[in-house]
Amino acid sequence: MTTEPMAAAEPFTSAERAEATAELVRLLDLEELDTDLFRGEMAAHNLRGRVFGGQVAAQALIAAMRSASEGFSVHSMHSYFLLPGDPAKPIIYETQRIRDGRSFETRRVAARQNGRDIYYLTANFQRHEEGFEHQDQMPDVPPPEKCVDFLAVMAGATDDDTRSLAREWAALEVRAVGNSLLGLEPDPHRPAQQRVWLRVAGDLPDDPVLHTAAFTWASDLSLLGSSLAAHTLDHTEAQTASLDHTIWYHRPMRADRWWLYDQESPSASGGRGLGIGRVFTADGVLAATAAQEGIIRPRRK
Repeated sequence: MTTEPMAAAEPFTSAERAEATAELVRLLDLEELDTDLFRGEMAAHNLRGRVFGGQVAAQALIAAMRSASEGFSVHSMHSYFLLPGDPAKPIIYETQRIRDGRSFETRRVAARQNGRDIYYLTANFQRHEEGFEHQDQMPDVPPPEKCVDFLAVMAGATDDDTRSLAREWAALEVRAVGNSLLGLEPDPHRPAQQRVWLRVAGDLPDDPVLHTAAFTWASDLSLLGSSLAAHTLDHTEAQTASLDHTIWYHRPMRADRWWLYDQESPSASGGRGLGIGRVFTADGVLAATAAQEGIIRPRRK
C-alpha cells in the first residue's frame, strides 16, 4: 500500500526555490578567520528562535573538511547538540587536528556562540582504497512524483512553527512515501518506519565537498520524526529536540538528485527516540547511513 499524491499547491515559486538554494550554498561557504577557525552565517528565513540542527552539523563538517589533507574524504561523523543556536548571531567553528595518519585523519570541531559550546562534532577521513563490497537492496517504493509534497503540506499547516520550518527548508524538495501510520504496510516486527524522497532544489556546483555538506544539512530534516511514526501523525502533539547525530558516508552522491531516506525507529523510551536511516540514490546505490537520538515527549496541554 502506498500513499496517493495530495492535492496541494506548490508552496514556493521557482524564484523562491532558487533564492533558497543560493542561500544554502552561502551558508556552507564558511568565512576563514584564522587557521582552523571559521565563522558560519545564519539563514535569513529563520523565525523559530533557534538554529536548524542540520545547518550547524553541515557547517561544522565544512570546518572539519577544510582542514583535511588532499586525497582524504570524510567517511563518518559523530556529534552532539548541546545548546540551541541563536539564529540572530553567527556561529564560530574551531577545528582541532586530532590525528594525521597515512590512511586516516581525525578532526574535532567545537561550535560556539556567546562564549559557550553549542555543538561538538568529530569527523574521520580516509584516503580512498579498494576492498570488499556489498550493500543492502533499496526498498521498492513509488517514484517521487507519485508521492506527497511534504513541504506543501507543511506550508498549509495551521501552526506558525510548521509554516516557518517549511520556509526555512525551501531549498529542498521533499516527497513523503509514507510511514507506519499512513501509507506503509504495518509491520509488527518494525513498528515505526518512514520513507521520504529528498533532493536540493536546482543544480549545485560539482564540488563533492558541497554535496556532502548539503546532504548532511538535509539529513536532519526527518530522521527524528521516524520515532513518532508508531504514535502520531500530528508532530505538534510532541515536543522534539535532537540530542546527537551520526552519519557514515559509504559512497559518493549528489545532494541535488533524488535520494530515498529509508528510516526506522527501533526504540523509543525514557522520553527519547532513536532513528536510523539508510540513504539510497535513485538508482539504488546505498550512499550513507544516519542515526539520531532525540527528545520525544507528549506536549503538555
